[in-house]
Amino acid sequence: MLNRELRKIHGSALSVLVSTTLAISGQSHVLADEAELRNEIELLKSRLLQLEARLSQPAVPASSGSEPAGKVPVDSSDFGDIDAEFMGSGSGGGAAAWYESTSLGGYGEMHLNLGDKDEIDFHRWVLFVDHEFNERFRLVSELELEHSIAGDGQNGEFELEQAYIESTFDNGWSGKGGLFLMPIGILNETHEPNTFFGTERNPIEREIIPSTWWEGGLQVSKKTDQGLLWDAAFHSGLAVPSSGGNAFRIRSGRQKVSEADASEWAATTRVRYTGIPGFEVGGSAQYQSDITPGRGEKNVAVLGEAHIDIRKGGFGLRALGGYWDIGGASPVSMGLDSQWGFYIEPSYTFSIGESSRLGVFGRYNQLEVAAGDIEQWDTGVNFWPADNIVLKADYSRIESAGASAEDVINFGIGYQF
Repeated sequence: MLNRELRKIHGSALSVLVSTTLAISGQSHVLADEAELRNEIELLKSRLLQLEARLSQPAVPASSGSEPAGKVPVDSSDFGDIDAEFMGSGSGGGAAAWYESTSLGGYGEMHLNLGDKDEIDFHRWVLFVDHEFNERFRLVSELELEHSIAGDGQNGEFELEQAYIESTFDNGWSGKGGLFLMPIGILNETHEPNTFFGTERNPIEREIIPSTWWEGGLQVSKKTDQGLLWDAAFHSGLAVPSSGGNAFRIRSGRQKVSEADASEWAATTRVRYTGIPGFEVGGSAQYQSDITPGRGEKNVAVLGEAHIDIRKGGFGLRALGGYWDIGGASPVSMGLDSQWGFYIEPSYTFSIGESSRLGVFGRYNQLEVAAGDIEQWDTGVNFWPADNIVLKADYSRIESAGASAEDVINFGIGYQF
């Protein structure tokens, strides 16, 4: 982006030089002092050379996880009046240019799964684009390409996972409006590959909480000085099929805010406590007036979820349980009116040298969902050679009711910036 703007600046400088040359050769009456004009030209050339040298410097690493590591700081004073003309600041009176308030980030991960089906897949490539309008308002957006290629007949999808305006107010209040991730569970809002153990996301937060799960609507949040956080959202809901092979499968109901049915709405609330460093305990609840809108019978649905996430030194522990209660004759007759699952995941992480870490984990998962009764054991290692880069290797044994056990070996590589 900066190189493109630099080319614009060069173009402006070239125009100035050409017009000035013409003025000197044939229009001397326009400028009385040719020597002064030549000094101005030399000053402009000097500024361009200084700016080009700044842009050729290596990217400055981010100071925190919220700032993209590849962002190059640029002082708008380097551009002078050219900034107002080409960079969109609107005036030469000190207003910030748009690029000074816009940041990029993202993550990606590739998986190799070896089991009944051997498969390699670049599962996700994600780009974050954020922009701060002022001290109170900002845009948060996220674009994702799944399975490497999207289009008719292709495996992948190109999706907009987040696009909302967020505002902050006094006394710990904030709000958002647009397309946002549901405030439920552990992984749904924070699912970058370097932030969790295992190549694949755990089955509870795929089937009970259909991560990644986003809806369109409004949310208000409150944070206290004592570490208590509260969220309440009013938003679009799921549209779960009521017949066929995916009947009442929660994950199949995600509409992704794409010409979504808006005849029935949903509400979600969450409470968390984070007042002790390295400790979070929380829970959420969601109500949907009809989880199968437009499909005849009305099926009221309620989701409840509770979790704990502890990190003390090298020791870690995550546990989560979720439960769906679905009303209506059809889910009752199919035995799918109650769907639930839980997992428990202890881990330990060792430091290796100054910047590398190695973590080991085990996880037990149990769930009863539309796909059947499932038990799954996972164990493996994560290796972080540097912050925000992770290599993964793990083993899963999956036992489903009425089917043979499946053994899967997974490898993954992921990053975040």
